[in-house]
Amino acid sequence: MLRLPAAPPREQEFGHDALVVCDNLVRIYQSETIEVQALQGLDLLVHEGEMVALVGASGSGKSTLLNVLAGVDAPTAGRARVAGHDLADMSRTEQVRYRRHVVGFVRQQASRNLVPYLTASQVVDLPMTIAGLPRARRGARTEELLELLGVAHCTDRRPLQMSGGEQQRVAIAVALANEPRLLLADEPTGELDSATAAEVFAALRTVNRELGATVVVVTHDAAVSGQVARTVAIRDGRTSSEVVRSDADAGSPATAEEYAVMDRAGRVQLPREFREALELTRRVRLALADDHVEIRSDRREDG
Repeated sequence: MLRLPAAPPREQEFGHDALVVCDNLVRIYQSETIEVQALQGLDLLVHEGEMVALVGASGSGKSTLLNVLAGVDAPTAGRARVAGHDLADMSRTEQVRYRRHVVGFVRQQASRNLVPYLTASQVVDLPMTIAGLPRARRGARTEELLELLGVAHCTDRRPLQMSGGEQQRVAIAVALANEPRLLLADEPTGELDSATAAEVFAALRTVNRELGATVVVVTHDAAVSGQVARTVAIRDGRTSSEVVRSDADAGSPATAEEYAVMDRAGRVQLPREFREALELTRRVRLALADDHVEIRSDRREDG
């Protein structure tokens, strides 16, 4: 009997067990004769229950990435998947269902998150009403979220009767009303003073810890990004580095370690200070050692 050789095992799909998968993600905007590449082959994985901060200079692609994950923008190329949903291939009906049930979004401008003539309890109730949930369940969920986020006293207040921090915490409750798998926050503390920003960020940490919500937050605030277990830096439309923090053990401080991110094509973005210190320019010399790769300047020695 002829036996065929066993097929080699298939490589597991990139990010097969992650909640959020961005694989070589590209987003190009065309404005008349100008082409802007906002995302240039970005790779990112976020697992269920994580809280991740995205940092980077203005124009680096952070907000574009969040808009793609929120389902309000579509990739030009590459793959973007959230909770099994292919964001590059959704019908209009699927997009509405996705934004209603899978993802919650908190914007920087508090006025864009709330409805000026609705009270806190009414605006949290609204997305559940649209989703067709029964009244008793809506009431219990609204009460639970406002209490958890420390704004139960704002139940009957409209936005103009709340502080900026209270508005943003109510906005977080609105984003969580339909129990989304992913909560996105785009500079949620950008318009707040440092003390109020700390309260809002503490609310995000609470929903991550108490409700198990997966949270991705864009921020310029170093104090904010320093309070999450993983901070991902984006530069020129790609992930460039990650800082991973470990929890402090009894008697020992928390530790943080920075990693350069290598994409699936083997590209690594070296920090500017490294490049300048060694005068690394267009070409570099590579050498493979036993347990590391050496990167050396291509400068020629005279004489």
